[in-house]
Amino acid sequence: MNSSTLDTGSTTAHPTAHAQRAQRLLGDKVYEDLLQLLGTPGFESRARLPGETALSQRLGVSRPVLRQALARLRDEGRIYVRKGSGTFVTDALPQARPISVSTLKNIADIRAFLEYRCFMEGEAASRAAQMRTADQMHHIRRCRERFEQALEEGSDAVEEDVAFHDAVAQACGNRFFSMTMTALAPQTRFSIGLSRSLADRSQGERRTGVCQEHAAVEQAIERQDAHAARQAMEAHLRGGIARLFGH
Repeated sequence: MNSSTLDTGSTTAHPTAHAQRAQRLLGDKVYEDLLQLLGTPGFESRARLPGETALSQRLGVSRPVLRQALARLRDEGRIYVRKGSGTFVTDALPQARPISVSTLKNIADIRAFLEYRCFMEGEAASRAAQMRTADQMHHIRRCRERFEQALEEGSDAVEEDVAFHDAVAQACGNRFFSMTMTALAPQTRFSIGLSRSLADRSQGERRTGVCQEHAAVEQAIERQDAHAARQAMEAHLRGGIARLFGH
């Protein structure tokens, strides 16, 4: 009887544990899906998130599972609740701690950093071509347009340049690419600014070249041509090395 009782208890507990594990895995997936949405159109900084019913329907999950993922995002400081108004995206998404610009100590470090970006962002662009959604494609296009508009208005467009590269990283289906871009943002800004201040070509020629390179990356991702996207991103970043150091 004791053996039978134990067997019955074990059989009853097993599906419960399995269901709990399945719900945790589903919660993890919803969390990842929401991370991918943050920063895209409708989910930018300070944007109000859709209501729970609309968001759960969009993600195809129950509201309890959605709440589990939202609570995790709140705990991480990515979203916040404004009483009586709803849930909003934070101003700055704390995806990774920035690394000090002082880590670039000399010219060799700067060149090594730019070469690292070729490998990392080339892979991100390739994956983005395979994984991007229509919303993410729209976000990439808007970032490219904002970059060009900023240049036309006489801005150095450093922030818009960084935003374009981050949009590509966000679209690649792996949040660690975007986290790496966030962590390395200070060096990226520094290297872009340095390239623009020391480039040996005229400003107009250099800006035209950069705009064409961004457009080539965007077009390859839109065509979902992974090989061309990788080549276009690597050509763009190696063009930056050439502009800074010469051929």
